[in-house]
Amino acid sequence: MINAGIIGSTGYAGSELVRILLQHPSVNLKLLNSRSYIGKNFNAVYDNFNNFCDIECSDLKIEDMANEVDVIFLALPHGIASKQVTQDILSKTKIIDIGADFRLKSQEIYESWYKTKHHSPELLNQAVYGLSEWKREEIKKSPLIANPGCYTTCSLLPLYPLMKENIIDKNSIIIDAKSGVSGAGRALNLGTHFIECNDSIKAYKIASHRHTPEIEQQLSEVSGQQIQVSFTPHLIPMNRGILATCYVNLEQDSIGISEEEIKQIYETYYKDEYFIRIMNQGVYPETRWVKNSNFCDIGFKLDERTNRIVIICAIDNMVKGAAGQAVQNLNIMFDIDEKTGINYIPTFP
Repeated sequence: MINAGIIGSTGYAGSELVRILLQHPSVNLKLLNSRSYIGKNFNAVYDNFNNFCDIECSDLKIEDMANEVDVIFLALPHGIASKQVTQDILSKTKIIDIGADFRLKSQEIYESWYKTKHHSPELLNQAVYGLSEWKREEIKKSPLIANPGCYTTCSLLPLYPLMKENIIDKNSIIIDAKSGVSGAGRALNLGTHFIECNDSIKAYKIASHRHTPEIEQQLSEVSGQQIQVSFTPHLIPMNRGILATCYVNLEQDSIGISEEEIKQIYETYYKDEYFIRIMNQGVYPETRWVKNSNFCDIGFKLDERTNRIVIICAIDNMVKGAAGQAVQNLNIMFDIDEKTGINYIPTFP
């Protein structure tokens, strides 16, 4: 059995990790850390865990937890993990960071976008970006995984195959994404109160969302050139889910490509990827069909009038966009069947 601990267990991503790991046949969830609920049993924080998890939340430090578990999940706000993770910690246990501190390779870019100091820049190049389907071999070898952001996962998975095949104008990418309110976290915030966001939709952090450099970094890596994107997130009044609509122009040499040829590109890259489902032509992803699951649904439409491809992707932001992908990465790191513990059929209604 793999002994696991979670630091930041009582936030939304942390509680989703608890839910998944408790049902994982190869994991013993041993330790839970929470600054807000020290001394409380986890099932007293979340009543849905009654009779399932009576582990007491503690303020156990990462140094002590590293001596007792094989893997630690960090579900923390940005700026905290970089203070805690060290080479000494990584010599004792594996780390999967669901936060943002190790996603960007540049300390300067991180500090510019996150407005805080990075305290362990020497680890930035050591950390592996945990986009499971594309970084599998690197994930297997690394003790430090930077779990991707939710918006980033929903943007990269549909764009990567077309970038790899060089059929799109790499300077034309526009990403319009919409997320449920759980993406804002559990902390009290006026903008996410029911009366403030119900019956409304709004764009936010326009041209300034912190997932932008993460998307650009990964697309630049796969394309071999510096990429910039226009990324606009929106908040919509539902609990969970992300729908990203990506607009990309065809390269001049690719004008005339058929929808069937584009679909063949997706099937070539993703035919063996269990958690990625390519929609039939004329069928487009919806968040309701991936809810509470680790699946990523991708569909597209070729607009021959404008020589543009419109790509739609849907994920559950709390699962494939956070805790589910983190467990998928755990499975890869410990050489377990990738589907273990996260092979749930989406729930509906």
